[in-house]
Amino acid sequence: MMANMARAINMALHEEMARDERVVVLGEDVGRRGGVFLVTEGLYERFGPERVIDTPLNEGGILGFALGMAMAGLKPVAEIQFVDFIWMGADELLNHISKVRYRSGGEYKAPVVVRTPVGSGVKSGLYHSQSPEAIFVHTPGLVVVMPSTPYNAKGLLKAAIRGEDPVVFLEPKILYRAPREEVPEDDYVVEIGKARVAREGDDVTIVTYGAMVHRALEAAERAKASVEVVDLQTLNPMDLDTVLKSVSKTGRLVVVHDSPKTGGLGAEVAAVVAEKAIDKLVAPVARVAGPDLPQSPVAHDAVYAPTVERILKAIDRVLAY
Repeated sequence: MMANMARAINMALHEEMARDERVVVLGEDVGRRGGVFLVTEGLYERFGPERVIDTPLNEGGILGFALGMAMAGLKPVAEIQFVDFIWMGADELLNHISKVRYRSGGEYKAPVVVRTPVGSGVKSGLYHSQSPEAIFVHTPGLVVVMPSTPYNAKGLLKAAIRGEDPVVFLEPKILYRAPREEVPEDDYVVEIGKARVAREGDDVTIVTYGAMVHRALEAAERAKASVEVVDLQTLNPMDLDTVLKSVSKTGRLVVVHDSPKTGGLGAEVAAVVAEKAIDKLVAPVARVAGPDLPQSPVAHDAVYAPTVERILKAIDRVLAY
């Protein structure tokens, strides 16, 4: 069926809850309302209040409950209504969910999936538009996923729910309603830890993820060169083989992400390429990112994230070196 990302994620939740009675969903307004973005729509009516749990406005409680459920044998999918509020549960996520398997020597696991919308572009303001994915990637023990298409969102979420490790599943809110594509109603998963080549090219590699994949693809279409676009999909563990293979072919790298430049994921990509493939580069790595400022007010939302024009300038810069 044709579906946008919100619908594809909803399909994944319906299918996994029907497949495995251990899967439970919890979070603010996930039940009768179906979530602020309607991603959990219909789950409450189908599976009932014992498996679709409306929680108080308490992110620490949501994540703490999810950890206890997981340690007791359930497969909780916890929704944080906006990623900006996840810091109210930072201790539970960064100190406990991420580490319980390690500190217990494998006696306990924490198969918690934390779903949360991220990113700018929908004029949701300073405290509803951030992209802190680099912090989660920097936390050992967390798998971090950010899909860019409805098909992959469904497949990656199903894979995350079936896994045994905690997954932070970041959903670019600007992609919830568009684009649409064919999403099978049959069962399938997309492998976690594998990037995809969204567009093949020979002259420049763009490495990106989430909503920026679509801007990178538009820039690649308009560029005066052959541009390859690599969609990471899984941010941790990162598929370095695909990145290095592409850079070894093109010799030029542009990294794009919708978050502040300093300490962003682009810095990690650039460092790995410098360590493992610097002899393949014919130009310095270019990073196109958000400014090192708090997320912009609503009036300036459109200029916070990398634009197609900024990506094109970076492509021209590495080509001209």
